[in-house]
Amino acid sequence: MRWWDIEPVLGLEAELFPEDAWSAEMFWSELANARGPRPSRRYVVAERPDGRLVGYGGVGVAGDAGDVMTIGVTRAHEGTGLGARLLSELLAAAAGFGCREVLLEVRVDNERAQRLYTRFGFAPVGVRRGYYQPGGHDALVMRRTIEPTADRGDPEEEKNEDG
Repeated sequence: MRWWDIEPVLGLEAELFPEDAWSAEMFWSELANARGPRPSRRYVVAERPDGRLVGYGGVGVAGDAGDVMTIGVTRAHEGTGLGARLLSELLAAAAGFGCREVLLEVRVDNERAQRLYTRFGFAPVGVRRGYYQPGGHDALVMRRTIEPTADRGDPEEEKNEDG
């Protein structure tokens, strides 16, 4: 995800998460932490061949723990495997950052997402009462352990074998 993706992502946010959509400022802040000498975020987008945005997701890292910050897929692309591809990308990024575990929150009534996360090895570890505002919807906290890669740093950055 780049700065020019923020406007289309905001459109999807409003469609997918009308009660608790992120603001442009939240995305700008997250993207600011995705670059530089010590990046701690990785955000990705999925586009159709015509360039229309159909999904996005992001992971944040603190120490050896990652957190799926957000993930969303258009209604038309639900059930196509796009959410699984985005989640795979986020987990790979977390491993590249050296994470040993990844956490996420999901609404307790979002059974489709919970099934996806369970397929990827996430297990419930608790509930955060009233987490999603407004509305006070509860969040199921899920956790998955991962095997980190040997490299710690920007998962996009490729190593030069010459040194």
